[in-house]
Amino acid sequence: MKLIGVLLLISMCLSPCFLQLTMANDLSPSPTPAPMCEVRCGKARRKDRCLKYCGICCKACKCVPSGTYGNKSECPCYRDKLSSKGTPKCP
Repeated sequence: MKLIGVLLLISMCLSPCFLQLTMANDLSPSPTPAPMCEVRCGKARRKDRCLKYCGICCKACKCVPSGTYGNKSECPCYRDKLSSKGTPKCP
């Protein structure tokens, strides 16, 4: 009976550590952006910046408009997302 209590106490002490590690992995950015962002930013002058913001918008909106420019009506969330300056955030 004491053994079960000790094991329960140890597992309760260690579980937050594992939870924190798991959540940290979920919040880290993915090393490669979505394939749709690769297409979307294919003709961009600043491809790295385009991929960054497209990835942010894709993650938040779960969609990316087709093509390399325009077609934002296909994804209203992507179209309506604004920067702190009030300009469109998503490329």
